Amino acid sequence: MNSDDILKGHLKDLSNASYMQNRYTFTNFMNSADMEIFYNNLDVFSFSGYRIFGGREGCDRVMIAFGCEENCGYEPCFPITTIKVSALIDKFSDDLNHRDFLGALMNMGLEREMIGDILVNSSSNTGKHSSAYIFCVDSVSEYIIDNLTRIRHTNVKCTICTPDDTTSIQLVKNPVHIIAASARADAVIAALTGLSRSKTSELFQNRNITLGNRIYENSSYQLKPGDIFSIKGFGKYEFVESGSTTRKGRLNINLLKYM
Repeated sequence: MNSDDILKGHLKDLSNASYMQNRYTFTNFMNSADMEIFYNNLDVFSFSGYRIFGGREGCDRVMIAFGCEENCGYEPCFPITTIKVSALIDKFSDDLNHRDFLGALMNMGLEREMIGDILVNSSSNTGKHSSAYIFCVDSVSEYIIDNLTRIRHTNVKCTICTPDDTTSIQLVKNPVHIIAASARADAVIAALTGLSRSKTSELFQNRNITLGNRIYENSSYQLKPGDIFSIKGFGKYEFVESGSTTRKGRLNINLLKYM
């Protein structure tokens, strides 16, 4: 069996267990490729009911809860803990990025499926990115808090967030302006990446574009305000608006880039 078949079998087992035992069952965190397997086989899994959540709205990596309130008698409580990681002293911290935080977690021996989104924040005092919110499976939260004490050359501390803290997280998004032939996904992505038309097509063919937690292969899709998409190797963006037309008939387009 290949990895896709193994995941499909695991999801089917979780759905069956939920239905037979009238309880919620949960996956670990899943990426867009995993979710594509789920969506492509909904007829196999959906009979038990399901919910999808990653710790807050708009997460890229999410869990699936199999079950429904009608059968289980209560709303699902996802086994997700949010941990804030921050520099002990902002003044002497490194300017950290997503890869730095993820690398420190992987060096602790954690499996990727135990970690959800990592939201990097900047310090209001120094402007450096020295803190982050990490969504993780409950079972590894204490291990992270006890052992994550240093990222690169920066000493850090970890604290568990309350639900109110989680919903009030302000994501760092920087404005980006491009000029593109149109608001088609391939035109926008070519302008953002600086890649040729053929190389941009390869991004879609190689399943490197995601839109709303799903792999997206339709390069002719017209982006609209609020669409959030990711380009593997180039980052995550929100389409804000297409504005005026240039003298050459191209569009001024505004986006936000997630940091």
